[in-house]
Amino acid sequence: MAGRRAAIKAVDWLAFAERVPPNQKAMFNALKTRSDTIAGKLTSLPTKPPTIDWAHYRTAIAKAGLVDEFETKFNSTTVPEPKDTQTEKINAQEQEATKAALAYIEESKARVAHYEKELAKFRNMIPFDQMTIEDVNEAFPETKLDKEKYVYWPHKPISEL
Repeated sequence: MAGRRAAIKAVDWLAFAERVPPNQKAMFNALKTRSDTIAGKLTSLPTKPPTIDWAHYRTAIAKAGLVDEFETKFNSTTVPEPKDTQTEKINAQEQEATKAALAYIEESKARVAHYEKELAKFRNMIPFDQMTIEDVNEAFPETKLDKEKYVYWPHKPISEL
């Protein structure tokens, strides 16, 4: 039983509840209720199982040696505890996910810096209604038409239309 008690981990239900979407609140509440019920049952159990009064059974059972046989078998019985084979895999996945998240954060910061530069460019730009064609071509070079290479309208290759 002590092994079971050691396995119980505290769950931060408030932090958990903050991350639950509104459409899944009912499922979350059911999970919390079930978890609280199971935790209550586990805490109500004694840490050691009650001891067996073998002397009482020796006096109550007429067949000689039967209780002694049960006692030796009971005392020799060991229940193997399952080995934890998944924690290492989970920790490895967690480390990989943390590395991926940190890499994504760094890439996002770089994108934000790039977009802030573009935003500053747009904020410092002449208003569109006051721009000439030359101003538009200077601000947005991809809009410039190559009238020398493509003499006829639309002055772009058809594949770019």
